Amino acid sequence: MARPTWQGHLKLSLVTCPVALYKATSAAHDVHFHLVHPRTHNRIKMVTVDPELGEVPRSELVKGYEFKKGQYVLLDRKDFASVRLESTRTIDIQEFVPLDSIDRIYWDEPYYLFPSGKTGIEAFGVIRQAMQTQERVALGRLVVSTRERVCAIEPRGEAMLLTTLRAHDEVLAMEDVGGNIKVPRLDRQTLDIAARIIEQQAGEFDPSHFTDRYEEAVRALIAEKRKGKPVRVSEPDEDAGDGKVINLMDALRRSLEGGHGSDDNKQRAGKHLQAHARARRAPSRKRASRPRTRRKAA
Repeated sequence: MARPTWQGHLKLSLVTCPVALYKATSAAHDVHFHLVHPRTHNRIKMVTVDPELGEVPRSELVKGYEFKKGQYVLLDRKDFASVRLESTRTIDIQEFVPLDSIDRIYWDEPYYLFPSGKTGIEAFGVIRQAMQTQERVALGRLVVSTRERVCAIEPRGEAMLLTTLRAHDEVLAMEDVGGNIKVPRLDRQTLDIAARIIEQQAGEFDPSHFTDRYEEAVRALIAEKRKGKPVRVSEPDEDAGDGKVINLMDALRRSLEGGHGSDDNKQRAGKHLQAHARARRAPSRKRASRPRTRRKAA
């Protein structure tokens, strides 16, 4: 069983129970590298150097806050211990909100929340079951890595899922990043074809379908290098975009013809494309209307 990231108590008013947090994600499958000298193949060691004293042991170092250029307020372990918050070992539930009321941009890192030991497991179950019945998510505060974070807690199976939330000042406003954009009005035919492309590629979310292709390519490269094979430089993707202006309708049509959806969706989309082409070739009602006849003079 994995080791808990955090252990403490979950508190709802006067009801408390011991709990443990476990990371819900893992970076164990990521490719990790070390700095190595190419001539000696030795791993490089990082040393801590003081400009006056030279190399110094890390155990002697403290953290410093630079309040002015070259001037620091020094803080050691005792200083940080003096400002330890109650939430360091307690998740205090403060309110309950609907799940969809939390904007997805605020969701950060997920953890599994389990009862720790048999003591208080009944209280844990009561809190979890009550939230499930009311269809509510609990909001609380938690200190992770010396930083207090707001967190959301929701039922997940027989346990719960705790997700840290980003603070309001961490989230950038869209207009501050990309400015105000004006999207032109699109005609109905263009939108219809785009909708058919979406229909072609409709499906259910399956995380196993999404793999890190870059990580896979790096692992394959490492395997080839171990065998002494030469490195093959891949050609750039022609469809990746070369800055050329393309005809939007033409690109949509070609996307529709080469869709990746089911056969039924492709067939329906093909019929729609044919109908769209016929409609464009057909004369308009105005041109097809019967010309007016002049009355003969009396």
